[in-house]
Amino acid sequence: MAITRHELTRRREQLQDLQRYLAVLEADHDGARAKLLGFRQRYLEALGPLMRELDELEAQLHQATALLSEALKRQGVEAPMSASPRAKAWPDTPALPDATPLPPEPTGPTTDLPPPSLKTLYRRAAMRFHPDLAPSGPEREVCEQRMMIVNDAYASGDRHRLETLLLAAGELPEKVIGGPADAVRAWLGLCEHMVQGRIRVVQAQTAMLQAQQMHELRIAVERAEVGGMRPLDIMAARLRAQIAERRQELYIGERVGGDASLAADFLRKRHQRLT
Repeated sequence: MAITRHELTRRREQLQDLQRYLAVLEADHDGARAKLLGFRQRYLEALGPLMRELDELEAQLHQATALLSEALKRQGVEAPMSASPRAKAWPDTPALPDATPLPPEPTGPTTDLPPPSLKTLYRRAAMRFHPDLAPSGPEREVCEQRMMIVNDAYASGDRHRLETLLLAAGELPEKVIGGPADAVRAWLGLCEHMVQGRIRVVQAQTAMLQAQQMHELRIAVERAEVGGMRPLDIMAARLRAQIAERRQELYIGERVGGDASLAADFLRKRHQRLT
């Protein structure tokens, strides 16, 4: 099927629209990622030391309760043992992978020749097969037979039969069915496929970024700050309160070992808090 100059222009414009849409998606992703990384840094600067201190206390508490649990077991007293605290791992926030550059557009003719009309095909077939133009003998008889087929095909509007006869006789394809311009058509299809694939990659990575808890926290904190609140200060105060509670809990845990009843009660309460 021939591709007209208008169709080629339309396909190029569609490709440019896709590229502009992709550029918007990439800019949105990069902007959201930059905001997330900036907020993470701010979050860690404000709360990181307190979080590390709390994690260290939790590790000490786990060690102290493990010793208590073992001591109770030796005395025949069963007490629940909480699982070891796990360090929090921040999810990766990778940058977008480099995009594969689009291949250059093929050089040379950029549009197909329009297919000739049925009448033009008939005239070309007549010039090639008319018996009056053939020498006498067997070749003339062959032309007479073919000319009958040509006349019949033209009368019935059978374009395909005329094209088949002319191509078999050695006519150039672009003079029979129009110039193919396959390279340009294939280039457009490949570029569209590559850009659409890149769009899917950017959309998927943006969705992963937006699903991160830190992304949701950033939005909540920034909204609260617009309203005049100081949510990071509130979080820091809560962490300090938890640190004070854990220090008190650790102090008790390190001193109840001599009393099996107190030790078992301490382990049960800690297990309930963690579950």
